[in-house]
Amino acid sequence: MNCKNDSMNRLLDVMRRLRAPDGCPWDREQSIASLKPCLLEECHELLAAMDGDDMDSHLEELGDVLLQVVFQSVIREQEGAFTFDEVANAIAEKLIRRHPHIFGDVNAKTSGEVLRNWEQIKQLERSATPERSAIDGVPATLPALLKAQRVQSKASRVGFDWKDSTGAIAKIHEEIAELMAAQKSGDQETTAQEAGDLLFSVVNYCRFIDVDAESALELTNQKFSRRFKEVEKRVREAGKDMCKCTLEELDAIWDQVKCNA
Repeated sequence: MNCKNDSMNRLLDVMRRLRAPDGCPWDREQSIASLKPCLLEECHELLAAMDGDDMDSHLEELGDVLLQVVFQSVIREQEGAFTFDEVANAIAEKLIRRHPHIFGDVNAKTSGEVLRNWEQIKQLERSATPERSAIDGVPATLPALLKAQRVQSKASRVGFDWKDSTGAIAKIHEEIAELMAAQKSGDQETTAQEAGDLLFSVVNYCRFIDVDAESALELTNQKFSRRFKEVEKRVREAGKDMCKCTLEELDAIWDQVKCNA
């Protein structure tokens, strides 16, 4: 046995033991469908660990996500569908196939060239189903901002994109005007559509300036929450009620908090 595979084989053996007829009742009851919320929760916990500096936490959460991959693989193995080895080999083959600039004779000196080659290879792989769209494959369950960024990125790889950020920022101004016109008309459905168009355009501009829209918005969520809680604290310390303070009073406290955080 290759010593490099000992830890992976150990994990697989543990999972198989848990799924055995005399194994853990809970693990034996699980199905692919029942594991969906588990995988989602573990991915969110890993994302939270990635935002911090706690390496022990990061290590643990990576293990929890790996467990979900192993869990599903063992279930499929028991069904006779495929094994974990097939999963690992399939992704290894895909990586080799889609990196001809490393494992072949294709030249790609920039990340942009790599992505364009990647998309061309994917299109060739899909030649058996030519009706498949270049933006297919973006998970429907992704958060809306992240989904917008992924859709835009995929469209860009096949040439459907502005030449530079000038077009993207101009589109934002255009969408602002259309949103204001829709709001003024009183048509709520059109207003919602135009609001979505504006958000989509902002995400696109973020992509041009190499800002991840989902992460950027989450940082702002955290910043707002931190400052708002401090405002609440200062209002309480002043013996006042937030609901009875004027907006001017709250804004003044907010500005003080903003200067310090």
